[in-house]
Amino acid sequence: MPSASSASSASSASSASSAHSAASDSHRRVPPGPWRDGDFRRLWVGQTASQLGEHTGLVVLPLLAVLTLGAGAGQLGVLRAVGQTPVLLLSLLAGAWVDRWRARTVMVLTDAGRVLALGAAALAGLLGLLGLPALYAVAFAVGALSVFFDVAYQASVVRLVARDQLVRGNSALEGSRSAAQIGGPALGGALVSLLSAPVAAACGALFFACSVLSVGRIRRTESLPESSERPPRVWRRIREGLRFVAGDARLRTVCLASAAFQFSWAAVMTVYLLFLPRELHLSGTAVGLTLAATGPGALLGSVLAARLPRRFGHGVVLVAAAVAADGVFLGVPALHASSAVTVPALLAVNFVFGAGGQLVNVTVMAVRQAVTPDGMQGRAAATITFAGLGSAPLGSLLGGYLAQEWGLRTGLLVAATGMMLSPVLMAVSPLARLGRALPTARPGPGGRCEA
Repeated sequence: MPSASSASSASSASSASSAHSAASDSHRRVPPGPWRDGDFRRLWVGQTASQLGEHTGLVVLPLLAVLTLGAGAGQLGVLRAVGQTPVLLLSLLAGAWVDRWRARTVMVLTDAGRVLALGAAALAGLLGLLGLPALYAVAFAVGALSVFFDVAYQASVVRLVARDQLVRGNSALEGSRSAAQIGGPALGGALVSLLSAPVAAACGALFFACSVLSVGRIRRTESLPESSERPPRVWRRIREGLRFVAGDARLRTVCLASAAFQFSWAAVMTVYLLFLPRELHLSGTAVGLTLAATGPGALLGSVLAARLPRRFGHGVVLVAAAVAADGVFLGVPALHASSAVTVPALLAVNFVFGAGGQLVNVTVMAVRQAVTPDGMQGRAAATITFAGLGSAPLGSLLGGYLAQEWGLRTGLLVAATGMMLSPVLMAVSPLARLGRALPTARPGPGGRCEA
């Protein structure tokens, strides 16, 4: 029979153990942030390096064509169009493929491909063997691989990060993408000026090589979303993605709102880039300065996206940010060249647009990832990208028509008013009713739900 002191010690030990267990349970109830996960950090480093390589290349490849090959304006336009075409041609296909492959494998292979493409262009440029047809092929290859990488890294977030940490994870990734959008073009221009266009292209390849090394070190093993012996055909998988997005009211609204925004935004930018120099008589430097204000705004939006939805609710933040970002352009047609507040006002407009737009992007991405089963992530992302960007060329044509037929000031006002359709669609949809917690995924094809 134990003594009283032993019983007391046992009781104390039991109490201490219970307290420790309760503390441990309490600690476990607080989900760790994504930064504590080494695999997420490796993904973030790789994605950041990849985005720097991509946005540096957006400047380096055109300068390589102009400075090394003597390309004219028409040829430069063809080069840019060739690089953008894969978004429309391959987005849906990329979604179907990513859902059949491990995201890490897709990211490593695509960035390795971009290393080879840019490296070959750099070597050919240094040896004097590069021609415009070859540069067109490089631009198309880089653009196509970028489509697959972008879909894959969005799908990989869900496979690495707990669903209640999606906003924070996406905020970090989108913040680095915004930083790359700000610094990439400037870095590309500086590299071309200091070194040469071919050497700058080689430096861009190094960014992609860094991404390969970092993403390749992700240790967590992904399970393939589907393991059927005879997987469905690609076109059937694409149709499944389209049906899944169309069948969910929230994702369907994201598609419609994205299409409305991209269509109107393309029209706005077509008129806006004419309005600034011709109507407001701004110099090229001033135009570049005002447009650059979008970048710091986007960085702020990424920071706010990690905090505001959990405090005020995802729906409230989403609609309010969209109203602010899209509505701020309604004041631009009221500006005049002689006003001393014109440039500061334009800086403020672009800053607010960048902050609100990025807040919308991060929140929408988190909602889309949360309501989509793992086996459908790639196709859902690709379907929304296709629906949004597919309307942009038509919007650009409309912007040109408005500027020509209605004048720059009226055309800009009409196009900016059209942007307000996007927040209206979200406000009258289930998206506006989302609370502080992210929704859960619904079953995909076959009743599978891996949320």
